[in-house]
Amino acid sequence: MNSIKGVAIVLIAAGVLALAYGGFSYTKETHEGNIGPISLTVKDREHVNVPVWAGVAAIVIGAGFLLVPNSKS
Repeated sequence: MNSIKGVAIVLIAAGVLALAYGGFSYTKETHEGNIGPISLTVKDREHVNVPVWAGVAAIVIGAGFLLVPNSKS
């Protein structure tokens, strides 16, 4: 399997996951404070929405890469 086919499979998988989950979440530390031996940390949970068109575009581009014939010289 050449690199183009690998990229195509990754794009298709990413597109399917984007359509299935609609986004992803992550946690970031926003504030930190130290008062003597006491340490305080505030963590915020952020959610990023992935547009439907981006998932569909990834699937279409990945399928296009799979359908392109190999150009071997």
